Amino acid sequence: MGPGPINADPRVSQVLASPLIGQFDPAMTAFMTQTMELYRTVFRTANDATLVVDGTSRAGIEAAIVSLIAPGDRVLVPVFGRFGGLLAEIASRAGAEVHTIDEEWGRAFDQQRVIDEIDRVHPRLVAIVHGDTATTIAQPLDQIGPACRERGVLLYTDTTASLGGNPFEMDDWCVDAASAGLQKCLAGPSGASPVSLSDRAVAVVRTRSRVEAGIRAPGDRVDGDVIRSNYLDLGQIIDYWGPRRLNHHTEATAMLYAARECARLLVLEGMDHAVARHARHGAAMAVGLQGLGLELFGDQTHRMHNVIGAVIPDDVDGEAVRGMLLSRFGIEIGTSFGPLAGRIWRVGVMGYNAREDTVLTTLAALGAVLARLGTRHRDPAAGVSAAQDWYDAHALAD
Repeated sequence: MGPGPINADPRVSQVLASPLIGQFDPAMTAFMTQTMELYRTVFRTANDATLVVDGTSRAGIEAAIVSLIAPGDRVLVPVFGRFGGLLAEIASRAGAEVHTIDEEWGRAFDQQRVIDEIDRVHPRLVAIVHGDTATTIAQPLDQIGPACRERGVLLYTDTTASLGGNPFEMDDWCVDAASAGLQKCLAGPSGASPVSLSDRAVAVVRTRSRVEAGIRAPGDRVDGDVIRSNYLDLGQIIDYWGPRRLNHHTEATAMLYAARECARLLVLEGMDHAVARHARHGAAMAVGLQGLGLELFGDQTHRMHNVIGAVIPDDVDGEAVRGMLLSRFGIEIGTSFGPLAGRIWRVGVMGYNAREDTVLTTLAALGAVLARLGTRHRDPAAGVSAAQDWYDAHALAD
């Protein structure tokens, strides 16, 4: 019950045991085509270039950034948590001229501030996190995307922690590139990264990928703007997934099964319903944590549905609490990074674990641990009671 990875849906775990087949088996190419179509629904897009990068969510992030920018390109990264810093680092390693603006951890950017910075910096790419689990905050994008489109600027967003549990409208928000991971709201294991690119983004990738000219021979000069990765060259990966099925790498067959099943289950549930489910159980967890006397961290109007930050009380050892939760109850919650290290717990309610029973069980266990390890009197059942009252007051219609 931390910020991810979380327990995979048993149906996803089951498909991981399916027999492996070759990457050019007709069944495999059919699976790839189905997976592309499913993730178009998940990302809310009509993008043809919607596929899966083999590797954890960071592979998808790097593939997008390294494929979209050339050395010397100007990139704007609004940073409101740990993972904005990661985007800036990756862009810098790719040779970009990186400009950052910072917001206090626990708050989202006012979108106009980002737009004003775009007008000042004139970047080729804006790279921004949609939901940063380090701070539990989700960044609005509905104004930033259209502003980028009007100015001819590409917009990339990292949706690793948010996709499937929070509203995300790739086409309506004019997002040019997005990447995600399976191990959070998508209810799968880490190891595959869904990615979607707009036609504008694909056109940029095509000008930089060597796939059209064939495989470069050893010793050939590398042009300054060529994609500086072979494995993460989205131009080659697009053609690997596309109708030509050009060989690029050996497909991670089991992970493709998992990625397909994650998307299939979300589409079967309905994206609106999945987002509402995360909102419902995340809200109940937040109320329950407050029932235990804990202060919620960050601007709650911009909190992700699936991660709640709770300020660690001064009368308990935060790591001792996490240790007892894990050793006595088999429940894991997270701490945080940087300026929030040791200051907050991060409690996840996402994917397969976005359920009433997991919320109530976690609150019961946390209440018992706080009563045992804290110096202030706390009713160990207060969290469960508050969450149950919330569920009763927000009962779903039959």
